Amino acid sequence: MRSNAYLARNEAWAERQRQMRDAGLVSERFPGVSSIVVTMNYNRGRNSALLRTLNFLPGSPAYFKISPLGDRDDGAPDLTDFISRMIRAHKRSAKGEFSGGRDDEGTVNPNVDYEVAISYARPS
Repeated sequence: MRSNAYLARNEAWAERQRQMRDAGLVSERFPGVSSIVVTMNYNRGRNSALLRTLNFLPGSPAYFKISPLGDRDDGAPDLTDFISRMIRAHKRSAKGEFSGGRDDEGTVNPNVDYEVAISYARPS
């Protein structure tokens, strides 16, 4: 018999896959966008940081809830609204910050600095 933790992780993974499918593709949701590059710096204390860069192309899912290691969504910043506002304003780059995450006792919540760069397709 499999453990409850294994089943919970499998269910969370399946839910994330469903959300990614439901988000549609970048090309469908944001026509005219040729790429979105998200660079995130996760800080968890004095000597701990993780830098992560993600590239979203027209064929990528338009799912922008990004966790540090890509394995869990709890506490992950959801940049969908941020990116949508940038595209509506036709901005090319912007920076932001996110603090939060789970409030488990003994857990240091990450501070996340992020930068988003968007390239637009040239009109024909």
